[in-house]
Amino acid sequence: MAKAKPVWKKGRGKLGALDPLIGQWTTKQVNHRTGPNAPPLKMSCKRTFTRALRDTYVVLRAEWDFGGGAYLEDAYIGVDRDGKVHFWSFTSDGKNSDGVITDASDLHPEAIAFEAQMPAGTARMAYWPDEDGGFHFVVESKTKKGWNRFTEHHYILA
Repeated sequence: MAKAKPVWKKGRGKLGALDPLIGQWTTKQVNHRTGPNAPPLKMSCKRTFTRALRDTYVVLRAEWDFGGGAYLEDAYIGVDRDGKVHFWSFTSDGKNSDGVITDASDLHPEAIAFEAQMPAGTARMAYWPDEDGGFHFVVESKTKKGWNRFTEHHYILA
């Protein structure tokens, strides 16, 4: 079986995998749930990825609009002291999280994913290309049976 041609053109270095995400992206097609049995919420989100500090970090600014105000996230993605690609996230409700890059080839061969230990358990967020343009983004929690998806977005260039 022939290997599929990559959709994303990655750059050099450990942060080069994030090059396809650089830019400003928006979504209105979402499946965002606050819990496993909660109904989907109507919302939109804009994600802006930029390089910072002489290309040693990629900065994500996510602006979530749930119709009643914005929820903001700033995340910094860089190489940690152990040489691993790591993210540090800070949100407008005063929370923060951090995690490391992980394999998510179960979602897509080109998926870029991070795994974090959260108060409720292990979480994974992942990005992968849409062959028709843009990218997919999901957030999942780890269960005994596998990954439980509770957020799913499709982004296009803004």
